[in-house]
Amino acid sequence: MKDTKYIFVTGGVTSSLGKGIIAASLGKLLQARGFKVTNQKLDPYINIDPGTLNPYEHGECYVTVDGHESDLDLGHYERFLNVETHKANNVTTGRIYQNVINKERRGDYLGKTVQIIPHITDEIKRNIKQLGSQSDFDFVITEIGGTVGDIESLPYIESVRQLRWELGRNCLIVHLTYVPYLAAAKELKTKPTQHSVKALQEQGVQADILVLRTEHNISQEMRKKVALFCNVEPSAVMQSIDVPTIYRVPLNMQQEKLDEVVLTKMGFDLDKTQPAKMDKWIEFVEKLENAKEEVRIGLVGKYVQLPDAYKSIIESLIHASAYNNKKLKLELILSDKLTDENIQKKLSGLQGIIVAPGFGQRGMDGKLATLKYARENDIPCLGICLGMQAMTIEFARNVLGYKDANSTEIDTTTPHNVVDIMDEQKDILNLGGSMRLGAFKCKLKKGSKAYDIYKKENISERHRHRFEFNNKYKEEFETNNMICSGLNEESNLVEVIEYTPNKWYIGVQFHPEYSSTVVNPHPLFISFIKAAIEG
Repeated sequence: MKDTKYIFVTGGVTSSLGKGIIAASLGKLLQARGFKVTNQKLDPYINIDPGTLNPYEHGECYVTVDGHESDLDLGHYERFLNVETHKANNVTTGRIYQNVINKERRGDYLGKTVQIIPHITDEIKRNIKQLGSQSDFDFVITEIGGTVGDIESLPYIESVRQLRWELGRNCLIVHLTYVPYLAAAKELKTKPTQHSVKALQEQGVQADILVLRTEHNISQEMRKKVALFCNVEPSAVMQSIDVPTIYRVPLNMQQEKLDEVVLTKMGFDLDKTQPAKMDKWIEFVEKLENAKEEVRIGLVGKYVQLPDAYKSIIESLIHASAYNNKKLKLELILSDKLTDENIQKKLSGLQGIIVAPGFGQRGMDGKLATLKYARENDIPCLGICLGMQAMTIEFARNVLGYKDANSTEIDTTTPHNVVDIMDEQKDILNLGGSMRLGAFKCKLKKGSKAYDIYKKENISERHRHRFEFNNKYKEEFETNNMICSGLNEESNLVEVIEYTPNKWYIGVQFHPEYSSTVVNPHPLFISFIKAAIEG
């Protein structure tokens, strides 16, 4: 068994500093040196998973290949490392307590009083070390959500304190803090960082490395001051300055020697480890930053006031735009405000349109108006999940003539529900109650646009939905040029539809955005952006 190293990334001063990006960046740098790395997120909230959280509350719900609804940071991990994550990569307080209570009910604790220490902390440690013990990883990088000092994160910090003693040199703590700039005084202030490190020390944990988030460069003199007051080596104080794109962060942290300091502190001889090979990453970032011409894409959804609700879609569009040597000009459009009367004014000038996933009735009429406009004006259009289902409803209403066409999610009384839960599907729904979650196989029809895009017949994509295309309308759809070009043969479910008279009008039941990465942008998004550019 490999001697796995465990790195913990904690945060102080304020939330939303980018712990996930720093954790993913460190993972990328270590991976580029030839190490096998995985990232993990510990979330202090008591929900079992973010599947029931409103996207305005927590951003998008990311889905792993094994069907786990997880925190959006796992999307960052996959996009940076190009390695699939699983259920074990995301743990919540709710799941920790649920496991402990289930064990207590079974009598596993032999009548002992169940307490935070040792029972909750032991369960946390078991989940942290599970990744290292079950898989052949050199490094497990665990991000602890929230901010040091939060009551919710106390058991996690205590678990790190214990692991520090148990693992010795195989454990390291990176603490991310904020150094604010006071405009009136025209200077950076390190006192919040000092307080944050002190709060961590009061809980028994000494940071090994400090990463300082900042809008302005931090001088060497100031770094030495932070090192002195925070009890770390000057070389272990590094900055993470604001950048136009998160994909610049690994390169900046490489310049700060984050990977070198980590390896040195964990007992590696730098002369015997290969330097980080970041050529492909640098090539992508240069394409992203140097693209001059824009491609104008509209994202129509019901949660657009918080872009994080569509984080993976947005990042997939960025990947595909850079691949096509274009700069993404994204317009987030609230579907609630779209009507047949204002649609042309609201969407004019867009080169491509994405109709986003979602649940429920709100904003549905705006999505239908968008799809009618895109289909009739031959604008490249991608419908994802509910976006595909909306495509079928719009087509049934305006092409097939079923004016009352709808979905059983919205209207159970309508005779023409082209989106439905059919009896034969109920047996194959797994996890999350009635949700179809995780990766499922799909067979593409040869000669279809989808087949041309993927360049293969059999694919696997991730799902997160309850309702399916109603197969009783399949023949009528295909007779009128809306072909079902992708099927899950095992359960006879429609996965891909495309309107053949248009140059690019495709709907997918799955979520292709979950598997787009920097190194491997998703072919659907690449093709969509290419079609938008070509007009």
